[in-house]
Amino acid sequence: MRYTLPKLNLILIAVSFAIIVLGFCLMVGEPSGATEYNPDIFSVRRITVGPMISLGGFILMIVAILLKGKKRNDSFDGRGDNQ
Repeated sequence: MRYTLPKLNLILIAVSFAIIVLGFCLMVGEPSGATEYNPDIFSVRRITVGPMISLGGFILMIVAILLKGKKRNDSFDGRGDNQ
């Protein structure tokens, strides 16, 4: 089975997806309610580290999609006549 993207690109896409999920998990935490204030909503992990890790994952995703693979020397030339 042939995929549109090479194997390296698919691996990089999976890794970047995991990095994005990790960044979003770092931003999760207890919210501040109407009755109580939670100062943890302004922690460095939630407002700086998590978003930067997610941004790095999104940038890696763009690179993984746009990265060109090695050119194959197939006998199929794409015109329909397989010689």
